[in-house]
Amino acid sequence: MWEEKFRLVYRVKPMDLASAGSASSQIKVELQRNGIEEDVVRKVGIICFEAEMNMILYSTGGKLKVEVWPDRIEILAEDDGPGIEDLQKAMEPGYSTAPPWAQDYGFGAGMGFPNMKQNSDVFDVETKPGEGTRIHSVVYRSKDNETP
Repeated sequence: MWEEKFRLVYRVKPMDLASAGSASSQIKVELQRNGIEEDVVRKVGIICFEAEMNMILYSTGGKLKVEVWPDRIEILAEDDGPGIEDLQKAMEPGYSTAPPWAQDYGFGAGMGFPNMKQNSDVFDVETKPGEGTRIHSVVYRSKDNETP
C-alpha cells in the first residue's frame, strides 16, 4: 500500500488528434507499473481519455493531472478554453458541440461527461464561458473508502 502519493502530469495540445489518447495511455501504463488495481486503472483510463479528448477538441490546451493516494486516485483536468455554455445539457448522453472536423474523424458522440461521471466515485465540473473548465474526479481504490 502506498505510504505517500505520487503525481503524473501531462500537457494536452489543442486539435492534436495525432496524439489523441497518448496521455491517458501513458497514465494507464504508469498505474499498472505501480500495481494499481486493474478495475481502478480501467476507470481512470476512461476518465482521462474523455478529459483528454475534450481538451483536444474544444479547448486551447490544458493539463491532465493524476494523483495516486493509498485509498484513491484523483484526476484533475484543467483548460483555459472557451468554457461550457450549458453544463447541464453537456452532461446529457448524446449531446455534443463537436466541430465538423472532429466529427469527420468519428469524435463528438456526446458521451464524454456521461462516461467520466459513470466511472467516477466523485465527479465535479467547474466552468466559466470564456475562461475554461476544471474537472475533478475521484476513483476509490477500495469499496470500503466510498462515501455513502
